[in-house]
Amino acid sequence: MLYILLIIVLSLVFLHLYVTYNKDARLLMKVPGRKNKFLIGNALEIFVPPEKLIDMRSGYAKQFNGIYRFYSYPFKFVCIYNPQDVEIILSGMKFSEKSFLYNFIKPWLAEGLLLSKGAKWQKRRKILTPAFHFDILRQFHVTMEENSKQLTETLENVPEKADIVPIMTNYTLNTICETAMGTKLSDETSAAGMSYKNAILTLGNIFAQRFIKVYLFVDFIYNLTSLKSLQKKYVDIVQAFTANVIENRKKNLDQQINIKNNKTEEDDIYNKKKKAAFLDLLLAAENNGQIDRAGVQEEVDTFMFEGHDTTSAGLSFLALMLANHQDAQQKVYEEMQSIFGDSTRVATTDDLAQMKYLELCIKESLRLYPPVHFIARALNESVKLSNYTIPAGTNCLIQIFDLHRREDLFKNANDFIPERFLPENSVGRHPYSYVPFSAGPRNCIGQKFAMMEMKSAMSAVIRRYRLEAITKPEDVRFAGDLILRSIDPIYMKIIKRN
Repeated sequence: MLYILLIIVLSLVFLHLYVTYNKDARLLMKVPGRKNKFLIGNALEIFVPPEKLIDMRSGYAKQFNGIYRFYSYPFKFVCIYNPQDVEIILSGMKFSEKSFLYNFIKPWLAEGLLLSKGAKWQKRRKILTPAFHFDILRQFHVTMEENSKQLTETLENVPEKADIVPIMTNYTLNTICETAMGTKLSDETSAAGMSYKNAILTLGNIFAQRFIKVYLFVDFIYNLTSLKSLQKKYVDIVQAFTANVIENRKKNLDQQINIKNNKTEEDDIYNKKKKAAFLDLLLAAENNGQIDRAGVQEEVDTFMFEGHDTTSAGLSFLALMLANHQDAQQKVYEEMQSIFGDSTRVATTDDLAQMKYLELCIKESLRLYPPVHFIARALNESVKLSNYTIPAGTNCLIQIFDLHRREDLFKNANDFIPERFLPENSVGRHPYSYVPFSAGPRNCIGQKFAMMEMKSAMSAVIRRYRLEAITKPEDVRFAGDLILRSIDPIYMKIIKRN
């Protein structure tokens, strides 16, 4: 018995020596980080409730100088938040492959544009880029303004203490469906839309739990948990909704062809070269054999999620900032007065282009509250980051939230100061110090769409209402989710202007 015990002890010691002192580990141990524990490294440090994850990461960002590590064999991570390192990772295609962490959401998003790589990513990006051409955005703008008008009418009937988050979520879901997907939500589909939104929130929480529990990285273990069955349930809800959106649009296009009953018209409707909405381009590509229905589904799943959830979070935090900074809100209102006067007409794209101060507010809000608060890439070869050699096979987490709050990059970094984005105040700022839409070749394809949508919505709101704070920025608790969101409601008073 003693002999067996001795063998076990010696085996554990040798295993510890191997996982701690192998070649990659020796390189990684030179990177600052919390002290390792026997066998398990320091990965238990991230074993915290999801609502404490962002605070924990920010604490490490203050403790370490731009880079730190997590290591629990065989999982290797470095977290970076200085612009020089961020540029190395994002500026080219060398490190364009996503971290294995994104595999956790593949049952939902499969290999759409967010998760695909190599030739498949390049092909899909080429197919979809025309959907965000300026001429198409101008067409989208009409629908955005209609939905913005509906948003202001919704605000007419909110309670005195209103949670802005579900209001903005409804707006962005309706907008993405009607613009990019060409499908207007009816009363019936709106109910399904509610289930869709709730399912997205639940999935975000499920994936957050998997991100922070290293033992759940192993598929075999994860598949034995209740989270796996929950995930399947809510992925089915989400994909049923998006499949219905696809089918509705397909029927609509087929009806147009039947009405025209002309081959030339069919070519026009399903012509991949013709500037068309996002889903129309995908269906055209399917019609031309460039993509199958599963490919259409994964891209729609990706863009329905990214196109409504991130923008909803951005608008909610923008409203929080304006409600808590009456001076900035007043400047936005005065800008609206200078553009529209007493007119109640809807905004044009030229009007949106004149909203310079509102744009500063949006940029500053996205700095403080970037909806995509981290990016994770796989390092397929060794690379020098902050003068440390990071071995191939390491996962690199770009902490956008903490990058944006560095005092050496943004003076009084935790304060809301829109003027910091004036051209004269941006001189000399590192181009990778501000990346709310990522950067480089894999940047967000829909960033102009998102900026137009945020301008359209918030300009309509501020023209008609004054936002008065109830929730303060210091009250906000962040969910350790795929998207930066508040755990609690964001309350404010919405007061109609005379």
